[in-house]
Parts: sequence; C-alpha cells; structure tokens
Amino acid sequence: MDFDLSDEQKTIRDTVRKFAETKIKPKAHALDEDEEFSLALTKEMGKLGVFGLIVPEAYGGQGLDYLSYVIAVEELARVDGSHAATVAAGVSLGVAPLLYFGSDEQKRKYLPRLASGEGLFAFGLTEPGAGSDSRGSKTKAVENPDGSWTLNGAKIFITNGSTPITDGIIVQAVSGGTPDAPEFTCFIMEKGAPGFTAKTMHKKMMWRASNTAELYFTDVRLPASSILGKRGAGSKQMLKTLDSGRLSIAAMGLGCAQGAYEAALSYARQRQQFGKPLCRFQAIAFKLADMAMKIDHARTFLYKACWMRDTGKPFGTESAMAKLYCSEVAQWVANEAVQIHGGYGLMKEFDVERFYRDQRLLQIGEGTSEIQRLVISRAIGC
Repeated sequence: MDFDLSDEQKTIRDTVRKFAETKIKPKAHALDEDEEFSLALTKEMGKLGVFGLIVPEAYGGQGLDYLSYVIAVEELARVDGSHAATVAAGVSLGVAPLLYFGSDEQKRKYLPRLASGEGLFAFGLTEPGAGSDSRGSKTKAVENPDGSWTLNGAKIFITNGSTPITDGIIVQAVSGGTPDAPEFTCFIMEKGAPGFTAKTMHKKMMWRASNTAELYFTDVRLPASSILGKRGAGSKQMLKTLDSGRLSIAAMGLGCAQGAYEAALSYARQRQQFGKPLCRFQAIAFKLADMAMKIDHARTFLYKACWMRDTGKPFGTESAMAKLYCSEVAQWVANEAVQIHGGYGLMKEFDVERFYRDQRLLQIGEGTSEIQRLVISRAIGC
C-alpha cells in the first residue's frame, strides 16, 4: 500500500496551511470574540480554490479527488474551526448535492459561482423537532395544479444559511406519502424567494466566526424545475450527501486535534516548572505521546476512507467510523491540551481554549456519535 501523498496533494496541504497561518490565524481570536463571519476571508478562501476542489473543470472547479479536499479542510481546522466549517459546509453540503444529483442545467447555473467562493449554498435538513430523526421532518412541500410547489416549515442550525453571499438553500421537505411512510424531496430555493426569511443565530459556544441560521418558509412558491434530481429521492440524496460529508467533519476533528496538540507541545517545551520544561516530566510527555499516536491513527484511517471513496469502493461504514473516531480524538486531545496548559488553557488568549470549544460540535453535527455507532453496529450485523 502506498501511503504517500501525491505532489499535488502536498502542494494543496502546504498552500492551505500557509494561508491559514498567515491570513486566518491573526484574526481568528477577534472574529471568534465578536461572533463575526468574515466575508473577506471567505472570498480569499474562494480565490485560493478550496470551494472548487471537487468540482469538475467544466463547472468552474479543479476536478480533484476527495482526499485533496479533506486535506484542505484539515489544514484550515488546524488553525480555526470556524473557517473550516464554512468550507466544509459550503462544499460537502452545498456544492456536493448539486454535483451528485443536479441536472446539467442546474450545475451550470449554480456551480461556477459556488466553486469560486463568490456564493454559498446551504443544506436545509435539521429542524427544531427533527435532528437525528431526520424522517421526523415537518417542513412540507405541496404540489400546485400548475406543477409548482408551495413550501412551508422551518429549519435550524443551518451553517452558511444567512451569510451575505448565501445564494440559496437545498431544502428537504415532505412532498407526499403517508404519516408512516413519508415521501421526501429536495428543492433548490434561491435567496430572495418571497416568503423565505433567514435569522442568524448568536451566542454559540463554538464556531463563533461561522454563520449559523434559522430558516423559515411561509408559502414559498417554487417552480417544478427547482426539484433536485427526482421527486421522492430526497431521503436517499440526504444519506449519500452525509456519507461524504462525514469525511469533512472527520477532517475538522483531525485538524482540531493537530492544532491543539501542536499548541500543547510548544507550551510544554517552553513552560518551566521545578527547574525544567514541562515536557521533561513523564506525566506530560506521555500525554503528548498519546496525542501524537491517536492523531496519526486518525489521519491514517481518514485518508484510507477517502481513498475508498475516490476509488469507487463502498465507504459508508468507514465514513461513520472516521467521523466518530476523529471527533472523539479531537475531544480527548483538546481536553489534554487544556490540562497541559493549566490555568492558561482556560483563558481566551490561548488557542487551546478555542480548540476545546470548537471540538464539541464534532460529536453532534452531521450525525451524533451515537448515530455513528448505530450505523456501524448495523454494518457489523447487530
């Protein structure tokens, strides 16, 4: 087995790392403190090309493999979870459904602008009463005699749902069926549709510089051409989208763990106690050794899962494993990084405080850790 990255993948890693270190890191603390989505940095990330990595050249992207994209997300998360989240949601939940299921007309209409980072799409799945139980969705789409649809309902916790450059939302809605067997269809809803409102959510614990929104649909009229793919395929589309999306969340966990580990290692080398650096104490050295080991294992498995996806192999179980493991490694590493920092780790001036908060969503978003274990347990025949 070849574990080496290609020259192109190494270039992506190094380029995104340099951008994150020089452009995002100096502003990350202030943006987090002010709960400010940075339009300027988002557009700079667009110029860097990270939103178009998996988009074919015919639609304005680079047409690269999924691993290249995951490496970019990892490098962003190594510095700041908020900007990694903007990209991960913009690509895995915004670009990807259009890429997988959209008609050629829909792809040509929306993907070039999304690939450039000039616009963003969001994915409207979660509702106030439907999280892990996505089939409990109450948002409804009713077909009109002229073939158009009327949409009513609400979504919550939608990343990129109300940014200044949000071009639209892919909304999953109940389009028919019965209460016991609802039919789900995904619709493309452009920003500015009459009856659509978006409200930015504030006072978050984590990803405070990313955009999170509540969405409301009141008699929103959508043309028949707004259906993504086929009527009734919404549930399958959602599941396929999340299979790949979990790999980007895993990348966020991996990057968060790497950033927290590097901060703890640097601190332990500099901080003196009892006349010697902290890293010379076995209790601290062993923590750092375990961090390095867990991170390396997480990266190896995540990259393997991406390889499986890129080579056309079934990867749904592996994506659940990668998401689960990387998010829980991030939790453990961030916790130990704060412990190594002691009281300083609790202060906002130190990056580990932000890493500690940012990692917490990773065990909840795009399928909780419990749901990942359910997916895995079913795959092994339980």
